[in-house]
Amino acid sequence: MQNIVIDKPYVPVPPHRGRIWPTILSLYSPRLLRKKYGVMRVECVNAERLGKSIAAGHGILLTPNHCRDEDPLLMGSLSRAVHSPFFVMASWHVFMQDRVQAFLLRRAGAFSIYREGIDRAALNTAVEILEHAERPLVIFPEGLVSRTNDRLNELLDGTAMIARTAAKKRAKLQPPRKVVVHPVAIRYRFQGNVEPAITAVLDEIETRLTWRKQKQLALVDRIYKTGRALLTLKELEYLGEARGGDVGPRLAGLIDAILVPLEQKWLGAKQDDTVPSRVKRLRSAILPDMTKDQIDETERQRRWKQLADLYLAQQLFHYPPDYVRTNPTPERLLETVERFEEDLTDRVRVHGLFHATITVGEAIEASPTREGRGGDDPLMDQIAAQLRRMLGLEDCP
Repeated sequence: MQNIVIDKPYVPVPPHRGRIWPTILSLYSPRLLRKKYGVMRVECVNAERLGKSIAAGHGILLTPNHCRDEDPLLMGSLSRAVHSPFFVMASWHVFMQDRVQAFLLRRAGAFSIYREGIDRAALNTAVEILEHAERPLVIFPEGLVSRTNDRLNELLDGTAMIARTAAKKRAKLQPPRKVVVHPVAIRYRFQGNVEPAITAVLDEIETRLTWRKQKQLALVDRIYKTGRALLTLKELEYLGEARGGDVGPRLAGLIDAILVPLEQKWLGAKQDDTVPSRVKRLRSAILPDMTKDQIDETERQRRWKQLADLYLAQQLFHYPPDYVRTNPTPERLLETVERFEEDLTDRVRVHGLFHATITVGEAIEASPTREGRGGDDPLMDQIAAQLRRMLGLEDCP
């Protein structure tokens, strides 16, 4: 399990508001993208849309999709294109990895959000940035990394709440000013030879499974065979037996087998919303006593096991069963195998030769009040619609 949950009292990390550090770090980001993530080229499309909003003095919220770890770093290319630094809301755990990373993140404009509870300090900081139009604010509304560039996960309504709260404050200025939202679509294309890249990873996984290398299979069949084997191992661990049938129902059944007992214990009943929301709600129930150091070591270890189970359920959710079979593009093949490797080793090797495109959507004015009550949030619907269109997902299987 990656170190994404911290059992310490939350201490908010405010943004560094200087402009020299973001400029310096943005100049270094292309090299870091190449070395650490294999992103060799970045192209910004329709950046002039954002430039116009900056020139108009609007409070600006940028809402990119979030499919890879390097997405925040990639936004530095857009920052350079519009000659303006950004603020970025980032999960608190990324500031807790090491001091150097925390130092650089903050000076790049990042500030913390506590994902396991209501973080009023982060919300107030975000609203203040938009209210005063200091510089564009980046929030990733999916809330987590999906590693599926051809899927857009449910967007968190808190994004719209921040925009509307700031819009309400700016509407009272004389003259009244606006808050606008620019959806930003990040699209990666792999321009290398995908077969040897994938084969190297599959060879290692099959060796871990004590298999002969399955080179007689077509690449898609080999990926699905490996995926079914890894799923079977988890079914044996959590269910005591391997389940038959299609992968989709098996994944859903395993996720429920992990989450439902924890929901019954901590929340009183099974929850009916999305897996990420269910996981977040459980973390919010499990963690407080751990951060306050109000439990003994035996109980702490028991809860760490529960948190590891939650991490697994969330990872399983990010394996769309039909993702590869319906459209076996090089990117989908690579993303799936990368997730295999990440879930087995907590790391992903650099394959290189990625071309990233950042497309800025049209400005959406944030209303000070929500239009209509109940159901989906109209502002989030507009953001999602633009993202899907720019990513080419409207008819994507």
